[in-house]
Amino acid sequence: MHSQLTAYITLVSTSGVLNLYLCFYVFLKRHKYTNIANFFILYTAAIAIYCFSSAFGLVAVTLEQIKFWTIIQYVGMPVSSPLGLLFIMRYLGVKITKKRCMALLLIPFISLVMVATNDWHHLHYKVFEIDLSLGAPFIYQEIGIWYIVHGIFTFGYMFVALLLVFYHWKETAKVYRPQLITLMFGQFVPIITAFIYLVGLTPSGIDPVPMILWLSSLLYLWAINSSRMFTIMPIAKDAIFNSINDGVIVLDEAYRLIEYNQASKKMFPRLNKTLIGMNFNKVWFELSGSSFPSKLETATQVIHFGYDHMKRIYQVRTSSLEHANNNKGQLLIFTDITEVKRLQMELEHQAYYDDLTQIYNRRAFFQKCELAFAAATKTSSPFTIILIDIDYFKRVNDTYGHSVGDQMLIHVVQVCQAILKEDMLFARYGGEEFVLALKEGPEIKGEDLANQLRKSVEAQPLLTEQGDISVTLSLGVAEAAIDAEETLYQLLNKADQALYLAKRNGRNQVHVHTKV
Repeated sequence: MHSQLTAYITLVSTSGVLNLYLCFYVFLKRHKYTNIANFFILYTAAIAIYCFSSAFGLVAVTLEQIKFWTIIQYVGMPVSSPLGLLFIMRYLGVKITKKRCMALLLIPFISLVMVATNDWHHLHYKVFEIDLSLGAPFIYQEIGIWYIVHGIFTFGYMFVALLLVFYHWKETAKVYRPQLITLMFGQFVPIITAFIYLVGLTPSGIDPVPMILWLSSLLYLWAINSSRMFTIMPIAKDAIFNSINDGVIVLDEAYRLIEYNQASKKMFPRLNKTLIGMNFNKVWFELSGSSFPSKLETATQVIHFGYDHMKRIYQVRTSSLEHANNNKGQLLIFTDITEVKRLQMELEHQAYYDDLTQIYNRRAFFQKCELAFAAATKTSSPFTIILIDIDYFKRVNDTYGHSVGDQMLIHVVQVCQAILKEDMLFARYGGEEFVLALKEGPEIKGEDLANQLRKSVEAQPLLTEQGDISVTLSLGVAEAAIDAEETLYQLLNKADQALYLAKRNGRNQVHVHTKV
């Protein structure tokens, strides 16, 4: 029995030494490795504590010594399983948060407290004493309720870690699979050994798990040196797929939904697993209540999506996708451009609209009027320009201040807009001057409209705290010569001459430019 006990101690100590070596080896080279090294360092340190305390427990000769080393075992053993799970989660690219770490380590901490205080409550071990037939250091024990809870969670951590490795096997490149095999055996070996121990197939009073952990340690050492574990590691497809900020929807060759990422779920809250296998047109109807606005084959398109007070604009890029078994499908990538469009509209508004009156500015007028004038010239259609000037505007500014002057400009625009049609090109030309372009409008029509504007403004004085202020307009009308090659600037000059005559002849009137 003495030689057998010596063999047990040797195996346990070997496991401890190998794990301690791994811990220091990775710690000293951690700057060369990825951030999974930190979890591995803690993981191997916990196993080393577990193994060395087990070895010291095997040389103990009193119950008090055995209890002490059992408590030290529970400093490392309970946390090794969750740390192993965290290590594998980080390795596979699964997101780890502080809350998740604390939740995983809660039960191990409680287990340590339970073992340290077991003599008071006996919830972990109902009976914990030296085996009468075998003697020290062999222990006879009867497990308590917390031992069962602790065991369930320990097995659960290792089993989940094993499942995660299996789950990512297919989507991992072959070059990384030796690393996954190492991770599988690293979790599988202690699970099987612990199970054999629990069903009573190992020597009584001895925990066999630390005796075989040297095997896992050798596998990790091989993986670090041969397959460059830590230096290069697989980033699982699922982690990449769900870390993309753009929404990604995958369709098969029949345009049925087969996969989507988390960003898609955020963009389209009604998207869920029950829609998988459904034709995309039906899926989109479920998401939006309407049909998809264009053909799926369109390479790039912009769509507006919104319900329940949520209005978003998405750029949709479509590309062919060839996946397993050479089946072809479609990849739809949704990029949220709502904010970009909003900023674009703001910049466009600032560039083309007058800040005060919110109508077109001079730049926008020329840009749009050039196109309309060229079209009218090409089709020999009548084209008329009306220049508008507020009479004695400087006097209003000098008498009442610029604030009232601004109110007058806004007032004039609002009165004019009540008469003008939406398709008429109306802009602030500069200062107190405005310009109006009539597409397909002869000068007679322009003169009538100008008089309507003049009379309407005259009939509606500006109401201010300082009293009512009458407003009148002077207007110049000019029609483009159909039979002559005339530019827009020449036409504006004719309207300006007509406006000058209206002002010189007493203001508050309309003057039409005529050939001399």
